[in-house]
Amino acid sequence: MVQSLIPLVVRHTHRLPVPAGPRGEGAAAARQFDVALMSVGFKLSSDLLARLSCCPEPQVRELAGETLATVRELVGDHVRHNSYFVDFPRNVPDTVEFWLDCLAEALADKPRREATLIRLWNGAVDLLQLPRYGRYQHSFEQLTAAHQEFIAGAGDRVTVLHLGGEPEQEVTALYLALAGSSTPLGEEALRDLAVLAGPCAEGPQPAAIPVRENRAVVNLARLKAGSGLLLDTVTDVLRLACALSGGDVTLATPTRFRTMSRPARRALLAGLDALVSDRPGKLADVLTRREAFKRLGERLHPHEYPQWPHAASVFAAARGELTVRTAESRVEELLAAGDVLAATELLAATPGRLLRALDRLLRGCRTEEERAAVVAAVERAAPEASGRLLLSLREHLQNRYPGGEAQRLFVNRHARAKVLADTRPPLPTAERLRLMAVLDAETARRLPAGPRRLLVDPDLLDVALPLSGKATAAGLGVLPRGSLTPVRGELLRFFVYWKQRGARADFDLSALMLNADFDDPTWLSYTELSSVAGEHSGDITEAPDGASEFIDLKLSAVPGSFIVPQVNVYAGENFEQVEESLFGWMLRETEQLGLPFEARTVRMKSALRGPGRVALPLAFEQWGDGVWSARWLQLHLRGNPDANRVENNRATVADLLRAAVGRQYLTVRHLVDLMAGQGASVTLWDGERLPAEPVCFLGLDRPDGLHPDSQVITPENLRELIPA
Repeated sequence: MVQSLIPLVVRHTHRLPVPAGPRGEGAAAARQFDVALMSVGFKLSSDLLARLSCCPEPQVRELAGETLATVRELVGDHVRHNSYFVDFPRNVPDTVEFWLDCLAEALADKPRREATLIRLWNGAVDLLQLPRYGRYQHSFEQLTAAHQEFIAGAGDRVTVLHLGGEPEQEVTALYLALAGSSTPLGEEALRDLAVLAGPCAEGPQPAAIPVRENRAVVNLARLKAGSGLLLDTVTDVLRLACALSGGDVTLATPTRFRTMSRPARRALLAGLDALVSDRPGKLADVLTRREAFKRLGERLHPHEYPQWPHAASVFAAARGELTVRTAESRVEELLAAGDVLAATELLAATPGRLLRALDRLLRGCRTEEERAAVVAAVERAAPEASGRLLLSLREHLQNRYPGGEAQRLFVNRHARAKVLADTRPPLPTAERLRLMAVLDAETARRLPAGPRRLLVDPDLLDVALPLSGKATAAGLGVLPRGSLTPVRGELLRFFVYWKQRGARADFDLSALMLNADFDDPTWLSYTELSSVAGEHSGDITEAPDGASEFIDLKLSAVPGSFIVPQVNVYAGENFEQVEESLFGWMLRETEQLGLPFEARTVRMKSALRGPGRVALPLAFEQWGDGVWSARWLQLHLRGNPDANRVENNRATVADLLRAAVGRQYLTVRHLVDLMAGQGASVTLWDGERLPAEPVCFLGLDRPDGLHPDSQVITPENLRELIPA
């Protein structure tokens, strides 16, 4: 069972666990494994290569097969990426000329000629009705034959796979890291936690599971194993019931509860009874999920278990038969009456709610004395709040300066985004700065004590702290929203791949280019196949066997300061309905040739999921110095039911980009500065020399040759930087 979980460890940690066993002659197989990995931009560390060389050859080949499949999927090389124009990026035709060629071929086709002439007579021709348009005219093998062999370059990506411990040890460590995460996990990571929780249910457990969704997944495994449940609120029981029914533990979408076994019903009712009997005030949480609790009560039949009367009161409150008043309603009444001090005193009993209400409380203050009381309450509450909340509030405050954000960017848990004008008055400067200092001091207090030597890759400093993993797509090189990383290369290439599940799915890859004022738009898309900046690979309009589209851009020729790649659902299945969809980008030098997709040049690849019909994974920007950076957006727009095009949404995208660029995100640099202020020694890594002694290394990738006792923080475990 543990052996089957090794691909999860590789994907999350870039470590390969090697089981203990007899020595063997695996050197030749290990070298072949290393060469195969290099073809997709990965490599074995020196320690891992040495370890595999001492293993039996069959064991090495088995590990190699599993690992190659995992990393190829990680980088997007597990599918065949064909291109509509076989010579792309060369010989891409003018758009109108290409359309006319398709029309001429349709007119030359006798069975289609009459119907095409009728459409012309009526004044319009549907491109989809032309036999050549939107469908591959060649096979993948023909595409391969038409391209020269890829030329390896110094800038090609090399991701090192490191030697892990015993499989059981690595699986347990990954389970503890995911279950005990201080920030919510993304959809895929939450699924992986569910896979790990079963085998790990009776083993070591994290000291705390602060994220409710994680707790629900762990509780499901504990329930099946007959272990005690970890419950803190009645909503924990509701989430567990959703997990039992295969529903959404985040509670974002309603769950249709299944019939539950008697042992499961008893466990849930006993848990509810114990919670409410100890603290009746917890009944207030029922009111925020009233309908869900009503439906759950219909499945649990609490009337059959008179020994748990407090559990029955939960469902009575949901039905309105028991009057319960929430603290939020009392706070609303006090604020409506202008009594900020009383509202602050009431909220002080729950530090998290007090900190979340801070902005509103300060805006409601009429005197300096009231503001001082609110600030003092926050100072007392800060030590009791979670580290993630402290940092979230700190990021909020640094964006609330006078003359700050003119627009507010709202992003929900599904990455659906919208921009609204910020009509709030600015916060008082003195109180804002004092509160930021309070939050910084409390965060610094929670950071590891004692002198530390930090070795920091400068490219990680402007990566945003992962204050939430929700709406973050899984993949390779994916960073939290707001992150900024340098782009070093001349040719930038985007790619999208999708495979429809049943009905037709037509995705369109586009790139919008804007000037420094977020204006003067130009673009590449299926309606603009070429420009001075680059080329589009051609429009594919259906994908029963999978389809890819590409955009090639020469950065020095881009007419503007911003490039925003986007994927539009033109027709048919959306991102959540297709069998598979992914987006990524590559960097190449001018002299490099090869196929449209070369795994060694992929810098980022992510799954493409979300409820909208327009995806904005990231943007690229430069401010007049010729140096480009990637800014992670991870946003979705609702879009239209069909016919979404870059021409129609360019104004909305410009507004979103302006708001995203104008926001100051809290980055790794902030925590590094706090650690330096606590006495840590900070050295910026030059990318070459590594110290002989252990360090705390912070970088985009773990380098080969780092001391084995070093602590390593990379994007894969960046959440470990968030203090508890």
